Amino acid sequence: MDLFALYGSHAFWFWLGLAAAILAVEVASGSGWLLWPAGSALAVAFLTLLIGPDPAATIAAFAVLTLVSTLLARRYLPRSVLGSGGDINDNVARLIGQEARAVAAFEDGTGRVLIDGKEWIAELEDGRELAEGQRVRVTGVRDGSRLTVRAGG
Repeated sequence: MDLFALYGSHAFWFWLGLAAAILAVEVASGSGWLLWPAGSALAVAFLTLLIGPDPAATIAAFAVLTLVSTLLARRYLPRSVLGSGGDINDNVARLIGQEARAVAAFEDGTGRVLIDGKEWIAELEDGRELAEGQRVRVTGVRDGSRLTVRAGG
């Protein structure tokens, strides 16, 4: 049995499996960008039931749906979903404005904070010391991943 005959008899399951695989990669990476191709593959799976398993048509439909859905999501999703920097992939910029907790006492204005189960290196805006467990609010990002925080949450 050749590959096209196999695809022709199982096109729905091929696209459904591709959607599941892309979604699994999205869940593992958390990028947010793979949601649109996963949804597009799911839509193409159901489209194969209507138009048949034509490889050229389904691949073209997948490409167009992925591009359109990605561009529409980028354009119309609220900025709060995309993060304060406007980039859905910028997981550090989304931390600005969130409340955190000091993991250990800060010394010379530097320490570590816990946000959403992850520890981040942080610096206090005023350079003071901070006790373990004290609440802070993230006010900025330095050097790509070092958070600037303000005491008091």
